[in-house]
Amino acid sequence: MTLPLALEAAFIPELPNYYRGKVRENYDLPDGRRILISTDRLSAFDRAIAAIPCKGQVLTQTARHWFEQTADICPNHVLEYPDPNVVIGRRLDILPVEIVVRGYLAGTTGTSILTMYKQGQRAMYGVTLPDGLRDNERLPKAIITPTSKAFDGGHDEPLSAAQIVDEGLLTRDQWKTVSRYALALFARGQALAAQRGLILADTKYEFGTDAEGTILLADEIHTPDSSRYWMAGSYAARFETGEKPDSFDKDFVRNWVVARCDPYTQDLPPIPAELIAQTSDVYVRAFETITGQAFVPPPAGEPPLERIRRNLARFF
Repeated sequence: MTLPLALEAAFIPELPNYYRGKVRENYDLPDGRRILISTDRLSAFDRAIAAIPCKGQVLTQTARHWFEQTADICPNHVLEYPDPNVVIGRRLDILPVEIVVRGYLAGTTGTSILTMYKQGQRAMYGVTLPDGLRDNERLPKAIITPTSKAFDGGHDEPLSAAQIVDEGLLTRDQWKTVSRYALALFARGQALAAQRGLILADTKYEFGTDAEGTILLADEIHTPDSSRYWMAGSYAARFETGEKPDSFDKDFVRNWVVARCDPYTQDLPPIPAELIAQTSDVYVRAFETITGQAFVPPPAGEPPLERIRRNLARFF
């Protein structure tokens, strides 16, 4: 099968107030709307290392599925989808706290509860976990593990609810609203994922406020990049034997690079096309498994930026 062309960049000079993120290109319209274009860039090691065909469409359309499935729980920034890779949303002031909800003792980063638990910590993020939990075990109940949003290359730092309010990051009412939304969104996500044979182990949410101060869900929700999904059917057996749960493994490219160089200090070797294709297949399979919908690939021969320009021409 011939892969569609990848969208490596989405600079459109006719659109105003351009901002390039790690994987998204953003444009702020004068009327308070924001155009967010998801490219196919794969970001790792503080840089873009590859372009994975269909990745941007998968993330945009997976988030669309979940925004629609949770609109009754929490208002979100979405206004319309003029293209498979594009969402038009309300421009928000993003709150300075990243909200991570965890249902299992999992993770690999320094701020993950598994890392901290294995270091002997039991009190973390304002909650206390019981002794005797094993790697990847379900928690007694889902917990919120918020972190400060790092700027200027800083590191995320764990926070408790008391710290968030006392340090003025959020007001008490804002924290109550955000935490209520986050736990309800996660519960809905877990319930619907279970129907698809999946476990939603943890996820992150980003919230912002509009011009009236209303809190809205922003960015993306329950995508394979923002969430940890496991295969429910094999979870129990693998947990009993101490194996990692089956998941959507999208790290072929990252793992291949790390095995061949220090990506933080050395030039990257050319990445084989078969690895790119393998990663694209995983993203497509993730979309179909998570949403229950058939993925409709873009036309193989049409440059995606041409299509996006055509679909956004009314905003020029």
